[in-house]
Amino acid sequence: QVDLVESGGGSVQSGGSLRLSCAADSGYEYSPYCLGWYRQTPGREREGVATIDSDGSTTYLDSVKGRFTISRDNSKKTIYLQMNSLRPEDTAMYYCAASVECPPQKYWGQGTQVTVSS
Repeated sequence: QVDLVESGGGSVQSGGSLRLSCAADSGYEYSPYCLGWYRQTPGREREGVATIDSDGSTTYLDSVKGRFTISRDNSKKTIYLQMNSLRPEDTAMYYCAASVECPPQKYWGQGTQVTVSS
C-alpha cells in the first residue's frame, strides 16, 4: 500500500499560478514508480493531466502543455505540479497517483481542490 497526500490547492484568479505537491509515505522504494496528476470536475470523468516516469520522461494533457510542469524529488518522495497561466477551465479536484508502470492508476491521494476565477 502506498499512501499519497496532496497539498497546495486553492483559489486563484485567471492567469495566476499554483504549485501542487504530493508526498508519499516512507515505507517503500519510491524511485521506480510512475507518478502522475489527474483532475476531475462533477459530472465528468477523471482525466490525466501529467505523468512522470522513473526515468524522468513526462507526458502532458494537450490543454496544459506549456503551462504546467510535473517534477519529482525522489529523495523527498514527493512530486509537484507547477501550474502557470491558470484558466477557469482548470478548475477541478486534482489527484496524484502512483503505480509501478505508467499510466499511474493503482494508488491515489485524497485530492486537492483548485479553483480558478475569471
